[in-house]
Amino acid sequence: MPIYEYKATNASGKDLKDVIEADSIKSARLKLKKSGIFLTDIQEQTAKAKSRGSLQSTRSVGGRVPLNELALMVRQLSSLLKANVPLVESLTALIDQVENDRLRVVLSDVRQKVNEGSTLAKALSEHPKVFSDIFVNMVESGEASGTLSLVLLRLADFTEAQVKLRSTITSAMMYPIIMVVVASLIMVIIFTFAMPKIVRIFEHQRRELPMLTKVLIGISNLVTHYWMLGIIAFVLGFWIFSKWKKTKVGKKKWDRFVLNAPLFGKIVRMINISRFASTLSTLISSGVPLLPALGIVKNIITNTVLKEALENARSNITEGQSIAGPLKESGEFPPVVTHMIAIGEKTGELEDMLETISNSYEEQVKTQVGRMTGLLEPIMMVGMGITVFFIVFAIVMPLMEMNRIR
Repeated sequence: MPIYEYKATNASGKDLKDVIEADSIKSARLKLKKSGIFLTDIQEQTAKAKSRGSLQSTRSVGGRVPLNELALMVRQLSSLLKANVPLVESLTALIDQVENDRLRVVLSDVRQKVNEGSTLAKALSEHPKVFSDIFVNMVESGEASGTLSLVLLRLADFTEAQVKLRSTITSAMMYPIIMVVVASLIMVIIFTFAMPKIVRIFEHQRRELPMLTKVLIGISNLVTHYWMLGIIAFVLGFWIFSKWKKTKVGKKKWDRFVLNAPLFGKIVRMINISRFASTLSTLISSGVPLLPALGIVKNIITNTVLKEALENARSNITEGQSIAGPLKESGEFPPVVTHMIAIGEKTGELEDMLETISNSYEEQVKTQVGRMTGLLEPIMMVGMGITVFFIVFAIVMPLMEMNRIR
């Protein structure tokens, strides 16, 4: 059933903007009229923006679908299917429940395609911005094996774990980021407003100033008179860096630097390994063959260096080798990871071993992030203290000289 977005005014004169589900635009108008709403504009929504060459064209709903909402939707669909509710009816129930407009439109399109005879996996694959390759391949394996509800449950667990990991990192880094922003603003205010007034006092004395004070005055002059050039230089430098990083050579060098960087390099490697292990475990346990599963996992790894290591491992597997050997030869995966994978391959419990690796690295990420933020806080406090001491000392020195002369 199509979904229509409308703009209207209610009986009290309040402007409204919402969506409504109806068989046709005429039916949608009648529903709104019966509700006492005065319609001003209505257009059909589709999951994809398509021009149809008519007066009324369909358009997509903007915005992304948050992972937590997607995980909740998948969990609800799993519960409905487990209760033996037919797929089309389950999708209809979800459309009535979800609050995200984009997800509602996408589910409406998926339901329509399933109702026309398409498989759920094929219908989901029509919306790659909402449903990744992991979703599509796991759903396809679930439909083929007749365990769709179980696969969807695993998929919900996997998505929620990714959301939890992201939330942990974001919340841990929030305080240091706020401190950096506040400290930067304070320094800008000092050099822009306070320092010029103090400089005038020194200029009236016409005496030789200490080197430290001259440096401080120079910084103040740069911030006060050349701030626009500083912004232009920063924007230009950022643009050049972004262009360089998008090149094949630049991205690989940057990713290599990130992996070897102090403090956060180890965390980046742990996050990628945890994502690799949890995704591969989920795909294999859901019935996806190893080679296609590695192809999917390779696409969700953002670091080029680790992605190349996985691609080499995948190529060697096609030649009859194990996955643990090529990963070990790459030198990018810790020995404990490759050793556990080798044991999993020998014992036939690869997915369980990968899940153990994922859980272990998730805990290590939390610990390392806590340590890093705990280390950053005193470093930043010391840095701010040194900066303040530099400013105060540079101001106090000439003032003391002035008092001594008097």
